[in-house]
Amino acid sequence: MKFKLPLGLLSLISVLAVNSCSKDEDSDLVISESAVITVENVIESKPLTQFGTFENSGSTPVLEPGESASFSFYAGKGQAISFAAMYANSNDLFFAPANPGIKLYQNNGDPVTGDVSSQIRLWDNGTRKNENPGPTVTHPGEAESPALNIAEIVVSVPASQLLKAEITHEGGTKFTLKLTNTSGGTANETPISPGVWTVSHSSGSTILKEDPIFSPGKPSANGLTDLAETGKTTPLTQYLTGITGPNSAFSPVLVVVYSGNENPIFKTGENDRGQGLKELSQQGNPDILAAFLKTKPGVKQVYVLKDPSTNVLKPRINGNNGGKASQALSANKGDRIALVTMYAESNDWFAATTNNGVDGATRGDISSIMGLFDNGTLQSSFPGAHLGSEPAEAESQPVQQLANPNPFNTLPSLPQMIKVTIQ
Repeated sequence: MKFKLPLGLLSLISVLAVNSCSKDEDSDLVISESAVITVENVIESKPLTQFGTFENSGSTPVLEPGESASFSFYAGKGQAISFAAMYANSNDLFFAPANPGIKLYQNNGDPVTGDVSSQIRLWDNGTRKNENPGPTVTHPGEAESPALNIAEIVVSVPASQLLKAEITHEGGTKFTLKLTNTSGGTANETPISPGVWTVSHSSGSTILKEDPIFSPGKPSANGLTDLAETGKTTPLTQYLTGITGPNSAFSPVLVVVYSGNENPIFKTGENDRGQGLKELSQQGNPDILAAFLKTKPGVKQVYVLKDPSTNVLKPRINGNNGGKASQALSANKGDRIALVTMYAESNDWFAATTNNGVDGATRGDISSIMGLFDNGTLQSSFPGAHLGSEPAEAESQPVQQLANPNPFNTLPSLPQMIKVTIQ
């Protein structure tokens, strides 16, 4: 039969326990305390996973006829590359593929390689009255009043013959796009300005932002006018900075209460123990690890926390709260509490309490002791550009805490991605 002690009696017992311990260090009087642990995804969801700029590496940043610029990026299945650069011998024309960009994987899953110039189009930004394109065009030219919507435009030579685009697959999820000005000797010979490029997050085959740079049929926005009229990339990159970042869910969370001086889930410097952490870090499945831990000496309680509506903990989207899961647990002072959850936009990364977790009597926000780890069982890829259901190449490396910046990008600090409190 369970019952609650009166508050006064509980306080008296606590005082007696403290006094007893001060007189007799061998006293084994312990008061078990209940608490609630809450884990919340606090990532501010962003639609783009990457963006950057490109320019001629020669004496000037402009691509003159015959000159090229290349840039590398990462993309998983379902993602596409988009870019934009000014047709310099015009008032406000720019090169870009049609939205959502150039798809990077074929329907059978093979990466796209080779010449993709046929997907390049020429667009009118709609903010300047068009003169006949050529070296005598007046800049900036007469303004359109009111401004027109962005629309595809056709000149005497197709855009695909003025700017050549070639994709190289570098292995894994890494690609390189080479852009070459091939307008020389044509009726539409032109320099081409520096440009911007973007890769959007995807959910399965759905690209989260199909119009990262421009929207045909709508007015120019977000700094594109500066690029289309003057070739300046800075205003547009400032906008893209604000919509680029992580968009990851966290898997169901495994929480363990245990005794001892070692975290029973993992230890950095050791390879995966084959006890279920691999399945959690690769697939987000905590069940195998939970079942094993329940058989391990020193483990007192094992819990799996799931968001009540979605199971996984989704990021914050459009100002709404992210996924959240809570669990009542019982732990004594001297017990340890540890937790682990998969960083879903990765091959085998997981967030976990560092070192030996926290004391069972700890209360408050413990997010600062969380770390991001690489399980070492699959080759890492750019977070947000992994292959999804297709596993990456297997490897066998020790578990290591990831530095930030990691080898691919810079993520927010862990407290900006996952919040853990014990109350």
